[in-house]
Order: sequence, then structure tokens, then C-alpha cells
Amino acid sequence: MVRVKELEEVVLTADFPDEGLRAGDVGTAVHVYQNGAAEVEVVLPSGYTLGLVTAEPGQFRPIGPGDVPHVRTVSL
Repeated sequence: MVRVKELEEVVLTADFPDEGLRAGDVGTAVHVYQNGAAEVEVVLPSGYTLGLVTAEPGQFRPIGPGDVPHVRTVSL
């Protein structure tokens, strides 16, 4: 299990449909639990919080050096 630090940017590796979040969305680990789970907040460039989820290990990962961010449009 790869551990992340609080306030580290992460990539979701699972969809969270109830929150409108998809695998590949980039967020911030705002709190990391001892078991490796994290509260991940995904914020739009405008500053609007799109979603805040509790992600279990395996549902997110650190951003890698070869990752390319992309944009998708959401309905607010």
C-alpha cells in the first residue's frame, strides 16, 4: 500500500457516482487515516468543491511523474 501525506495531490482510481466523481479526477488528501484511507477533496479551478469522499486504499493513488491531467465538464 502506497501511503500519501495530508495535503498531497492524489488521483482517484475508482468512481464515486453519488458525489459525481470519476476515476482519473485529481484531488487533495485533506486527511489521512492510520489504515491508509483518506478524505479526498476534488475542487474545480473556480474554487468550487465538486466532492469530498472517504477513499479506501486502492481507490486513490499519488500523482505520478508521467501523469497528464485532463479536463472534463460537469454540471453544477
